[in-house]
Amino acid sequence: MLRHKSAQKRARQTEKITDRNKKYKALIKGSVKRVQTEKEKAAAETEFRKTTKVLDRAAAKGIIHKNKAANLKSKLAKHVNKAK
Repeated sequence: MLRHKSAQKRARQTEKITDRNKKYKALIKGSVKRVQTEKEKAAAETEFRKTTKVLDRAAAKGIIHKNKAANLKSKLAKHVNKAK
């Protein structure tokens, strides 16, 4: 058990932040998968736009690194461009 009040508070804050990050990361994974599984180009492009917004928001909030967001967007853009 944590003895100091500040350590106890920090543990509570860490739990809340971890839960929030898990939810956001699950949202990212789901939106990325939706883009990757899309076969038609038009549908893939709309999903790609939505996913880009989600990735940018996550990078801005510090949930994922900005370079990771950029790498994912690049990978998805290649996939969308290959779609027919």
